[in-house]
Amino acid sequence: MVESSALAQMLRHPARSAEAKESSALLVGAAAFAVGGLIGLFVFWDRDVPIAGQGSIGVYAAIGGGIAALVAFVFGCMVRRSRARTAPGFRQRLHWFDVAALALALGVIALLGWTGLASLLSESFVGALVYGFPAAVLGGVAMAVSAYMAYLSAVNLTPMLLSLVLALFLAVGALASMLSATDPLWWQKNLSTLGISDDVSAMAFNLTLVIAGVMVTTIAHYATSFLPALSPAERRGRNLVRLGLIVIGILLACVGIFPVDEFLGLHNLSATGMAIVYVVMVLSLHALLPTMPKVFIVLGYVYVGVIVVLAAFFISGYYNLTAVELIVAVLVFSWVIVFLRNTGAVEQGDGGPQLPHDDGQAVTKTRAVP
Repeated sequence: MVESSALAQMLRHPARSAEAKESSALLVGAAAFAVGGLIGLFVFWDRDVPIAGQGSIGVYAAIGGGIAALVAFVFGCMVRRSRARTAPGFRQRLHWFDVAALALALGVIALLGWTGLASLLSESFVGALVYGFPAAVLGGVAMAVSAYMAYLSAVNLTPMLLSLVLALFLAVGALASMLSATDPLWWQKNLSTLGISDDVSAMAFNLTLVIAGVMVTTIAHYATSFLPALSPAERRGRNLVRLGLIVIGILLACVGIFPVDEFLGLHNLSATGMAIVYVVMVLSLHALLPTMPKVFIVLGYVYVGVIVVLAAFFISGYYNLTAVELIVAVLVFSWVIVFLRNTGAVEQGDGGPQLPHDDGQAVTKTRAVP
């Protein structure tokens, strides 16, 4: 009776506690496994399938895992929203377009991740075939793992977790575009060359930039909400940093929306503007957010110095444009990711007694009495 009551409480309030979140995530994963396994039985019934390639278990796991991750993340956000309505201190700041961008990002990560794993296994087991029933089970497992991780990402969403999702998405999206590029010598021109063809490589590159841009705007609103804003000066600084991140996200999306071969002026304007906004924001960060760790401020100055050196190398002809673009992109997004880690530390830290709301009013942290 006690166990059934606890289960009923967990089903009614799946995001109330860490234990409830884990239990509900296991149920979501089990549902994905059941659906994926049953569909797999029909797909692979009475035939042997390859590990990777057309009609393989890898393709089934990749597509199914991507869909499962997307659906599970959206469901997790719905659970999170319902928790926000029933718990006054629970903060929910994700809009529908934020949820859509993050769900697509997690779906793409699962899709490309399972595709890469299948390709690696096919190289390890050359010529091997998988029986129909084990193939269905493996496909169900891939969907279950994808759904489990995506659901937990939704209900436990923090700036630190956002930084991990952004890093993984950018990495897998860029690598997928590079590996599938029809022109093997694309690197001799510039990074934007990946987005000018009509094949899957260009679509992957441009879509990665657009979704990543939306994610950065999500990050701008969500992560900066944890920064101190107890005075007009702090609120002004926080809002300016938020605006800078939003502009960077919009310009990043515009780089993908306007391919360099069709919209050269707008493409270059977006890419250059993104770098300029980043440099201005880094140089003014100490004045805008004096509570940010000094080490992080210095790191930004070092990054700006490296960008200036890279620009000098490009002008002198020592580096080609691809090398400069790659290094600058790594610097900018690694800075954004470290910024998220620092704001996440503010959220999880015990040193600050107050948490800011978007209206600038503070809410005092309270600890539950055991």
